[in-house]
Amino acid sequence: MKDLTAEHTALTKALDTDVTAHNPGLRAAYGVGPDTAAQLLITAGGNPERMRTGASFAALCGVAPVPASSGRTNRHRLSRGGDRAANAALYRITLVRMSSDPRTRDYVTRQTATGRTKKEIIRLLKRAIAREMFRCLTTTVAVPGVADLRPLRQSKNITLTAVADHFGVWPAVISTLERGIRRDDVLTNAYRDWLQTA
Repeated sequence: MKDLTAEHTALTKALDTDVTAHNPGLRAAYGVGPDTAAQLLITAGGNPERMRTGASFAALCGVAPVPASSGRTNRHRLSRGGDRAANAALYRITLVRMSSDPRTRDYVTRQTATGRTKKEIIRLLKRAIAREMFRCLTTTVAVPGVADLRPLRQSKNITLTAVADHFGVWPAVISTLERGIRRDDVLTNAYRDWLQTA
């Protein structure tokens, strides 16, 4: 069992290194892990320029809205077409954001208040995330540097726990932020400003 765990860890690290080197902007997007990033890169293929619009990428991933209106009801449903593996990758990103991204949680609350079902909200989120992933796949996305955060914190003898308590998050969140594993531009900027004035 230990051998399998070690092998899994090594393979995930190697995949993460390759994906980050190939497209750092995609890997840095919130909720995009090594496996989901790799799947989206595979779906886009070696020539992402062939996807001319975000709508074409959404259709390729099976997240383009499909009309399901009846009478006076104006609704859309989840698409059953497209690349199912890419669709599953977008679904995993959606679940991560619904559980831990404050902006996504606020969006879910607003949409729930208007009477949308969970399936409809997930469909809307997957479509929005597909647009974001399309931009990451077809353009160079600048990833803000975080290499200065840990040395700055250590130079002031501030612990991860103290930072986490100040921002109301787990220490692991700050640690992954410092190592560039998690991307949260708002928290990064607030953290840097706080460290500079501490």
